[in-house]
Amino acid sequence: MNTPFLSVVIPAYNEEHRLPRALEEVSAFLQRQAYTSELVVVENASRDRTLQVAESYAGKIPNMRIVREARRGKGQAVQRGMLEARGEYRFICDSDLSMPVEEVTRFLPPACDCDIAIASRETPGAVRYGEPYYRHLTGRVFNFFIRTLVLPGLQDTQCGFKCFKAAVAEDVFRAQTIMGWSFDVEVLFIARRRGYQVREIAIPWYFNADSRISVLRDSWRMLTDLLAIRRNARRGVYDRRD
Repeated sequence: MNTPFLSVVIPAYNEEHRLPRALEEVSAFLQRQAYTSELVVVENASRDRTLQVAESYAGKIPNMRIVREARRGKGQAVQRGMLEARGEYRFICDSDLSMPVEEVTRFLPPACDCDIAIASRETPGAVRYGEPYYRHLTGRVFNFFIRTLVLPGLQDTQCGFKCFKAAVAEDVFRAQTIMGWSFDVEVLFIARRRGYQVREIAIPWYFNADSRISVLRDSWRMLTDLLAIRRNARRGVYDRRD
């Protein structure tokens, strides 16, 4: 299978406990679909048994591949997976499955046919389940800075489910420079700068208490990343097409 219709890319760092459910549910979903697909797991220098868990499923799940990325960072793992994927559409999927996998259908033709479709917990029709108020408030404050500094109009850039057309993924992820939590803000900024259409898809979203984000530490890092994006834009970094 040279060019599947859909690639699902799962970045995996220290995910030995959550990965089995993710692989089983995503695989079951893909096998029910009429289109061709592949599942790409990017093992990101984990310190637990993530690699061994992934390998134990590789022989059971059709068209599953494991990519090992030694440079740590979610942005690094996603970039590697999106560039190694072969699908006409490439879908980033967090291993916590805080969005039910069945929602993937709404990101693909005929339901949606745009350059980039991103899951949104804020647009009309979206529903959040079980999220503490302080986490929602923190997210909205950070999104205010995102909209003010780099991405006006987008209500939720940080949800971990996004779908890209193949040519768009190849273009924008090759230009990515930020490898931490803010990588998706940068990728969407590059996409808009290059004229690609970004559409938000309202989803049901279930809070996971095992979130890897530290509100204090990562909020400050994300803010400095936003300033770096603006600085890169002024310097023409995103206008280069190597």
